[in-house]
Amino acid sequence: MSDPLPEVTMYADGAAAPNPGTGGYGIVLIRNSQRQELSGGVRKTTNNRMELLGVIVGLRSLGATKHKITIYSDSKYVVDMFTGGNAATWRRNGWMRNHGKDRVINPDLWDQLLNLAAEHEVNFIWVRGHTDNKENTRCDEMAVLARQQKDLPPDTEYEKVIVPEPPRQMMFDM
Repeated sequence: MSDPLPEVTMYADGAAAPNPGTGGYGIVLIRNSQRQELSGGVRKTTNNRMELLGVIVGLRSLGATKHKITIYSDSKYVVDMFTGGNAATWRRNGWMRNHGKDRVINPDLWDQLLNLAAEHEVNFIWVRGHTDNKENTRCDEMAVLARQQKDLPPDTEYEKVIVPEPPRQMMFDM
């Protein structure tokens, strides 16, 4: 009989304002009655990317040891797309959805989340945001504070937009 997996409870939240705009995430990890808070931000992103990134950073922080993790999030986007299997289906379909008609948004982060979650036993639970869940409220506070910091790093995947050069004015002699 193998030893039981170490258990962790994670709360994660993301914020961006305006949306898109500066973004932040906040995470509360609870294991063995020990509490850890993590947060960070980026200069331009979306709320959904920060919701995903919060969970990713929380999972990364656990290291290589396999854990049994209960993740609480107020993001239906994250919880429903993961637990419903949509994200895994998107990956199998080359990050396409709607029978290959539409590209998936945020495939870089979904791929990271799926890879990290596969290393653990993960259970997502949706919580109503900004209500009486003190840990979710704390995550939101940290996310907002993180996005308000100065000199935030880029969200390189989000900012990787190819901006066409402006058209050149052609000059003709007459």
